[in-house]
Amino acid sequence: MSTSSHTLEIRDLHASVDGHEILCGVDLEVRSGEVHALMGPNGSGKSTLSHSIMGRPDYTITSGSVRLDGEELLGLPTWERAAKGLFLAMQYPVEVDGVRVSDVLESALHARGERADDLGRRLHVEAERLAVAGEFLDRGVNVEFSGGEKKRAETLQLAVLRPRFAILDEIDSGLDVDALRDVARRIEAMTAEDHLGVLAITHYARLLTELRPDRVHVLMGGRIVASGGPELADTLEEAGYDGLARELGVESLAVAAVEAPVDPFADPGF
Repeated sequence: MSTSSHTLEIRDLHASVDGHEILCGVDLEVRSGEVHALMGPNGSGKSTLSHSIMGRPDYTITSGSVRLDGEELLGLPTWERAAKGLFLAMQYPVEVDGVRVSDVLESALHARGERADDLGRRLHVEAERLAVAGEFLDRGVNVEFSGGEKKRAETLQLAVLRPRFAILDEIDSGLDVDALRDVARRIEAMTAEDHLGVLAITHYARLLTELRPDRVHVLMGGRIVASGGPELADTLEEAGYDGLARELGVESLAVAAVEAPVDPFADPGF
């Protein structure tokens, strides 16, 4: 991918699942090399936002736009959004038995019109940087991986593909302190080396001690209710989501839970 400047722009995004509105007008802009943290309580719409950006088919966009360098992405299939430079590290990575990581990455590179001649070397370089054992590269994707191993493997794929923007849906989930540091440092290096733009979704400020954000946003009830610098995460640590909601006069912290059909993007909540 090019290391020139790019912009991911989300404007007045509304999305629903099974007739229930989950996103109620989200505005967000991330530029190359920036790290934006999106925080919020369970059920606030964080994962719904990530899936909506990537085009999960059972999520209905009722209004708004998602643009990459001014080009509208809504209406495009997920693979095409990925080919244009988006990457989603899922909260619950799926297992794909019989398909190796190298197979996935080779197909992804070809879909972008890129050669994969150097893929083997790049894979092993990144595996060493992220402490991913070689045996995991020969297994099916995420098959018999621990939670932490899955997140390291997701980060490895991100590093090899070098997209324009990465959406990290709770990349810290299942990671111990050492793994979190390894993953955060590799992602941080990509923002400097490859001008990667990052939208990191998390519940907890511990991720932000390792992956230092330029901006922090708080999502409640399907809309962003506060934005600021890293100090906003400190405010959340002290007041909690309930305290911040009272301070802002926000009535509803969460949207109603919705049962959605199981698919490769599926996860237990929003």
